Amino acid sequence: MRRFSLDDVDLLVALDADPDVMRYINGGRATPRQEIEREVLPAFLDYYRHGDYGFWAAHERADGEFLGWFHLRSEPQGRPDEPELGYRLRRAAWGRGYATEGSRGLVHRAFAELGARRVWAATMAVNIASRRVMEKAGLRYTRTFYGAWPDTIPGGEHGDVEYALSREDWEAGRTEEGRSP
Repeated sequence: MRRFSLDDVDLLVALDADPDVMRYINGGRATPRQEIEREVLPAFLDYYRHGDYGFWAAHERADGEFLGWFHLRSEPQGRPDEPELGYRLRRAAWGRGYATEGSRGLVHRAFAELGARRVWAATMAVNIASRRVMEKAGLRYTRTFYGAWPDTIPGGEHGDVEYALSREDWEAGRTEEGRSP
């Protein structure tokens, strides 16, 4: 994983152009290039000026192929020591373990290096693949909620789910695995 740069517009445009990638985000609509140039990428880059959280571009180790992105970010009204974990990967990267590997890495970084108290993630209740990634990354289901989203997406009537992992549970899990916290 690496930090994003201004040269990454085309990678993000291609990622967000896939209706399957965007299915659980906005119903499958592509993000316009202008929005990525003026809003999305500048927001990604702005995180690097405000601490250790942020967005990272993920690439395949062997050939450098762009896989997508991962983030740890604090919510504007949330606690700074409770970052949200997120990810968006190209369809070609699905089912190959990249989402789990990247998520586990960021969960570890959040607790071991950044002093997080809790890491959480959310997705639509019907997004089974994303829920499995959260579970494999060590997060556990905490609640179902119904947010006011700008887009009506098939399956939205089932709500969204939140998964989370506390520092205490992360440390206990590392001890159980035979590693020190």
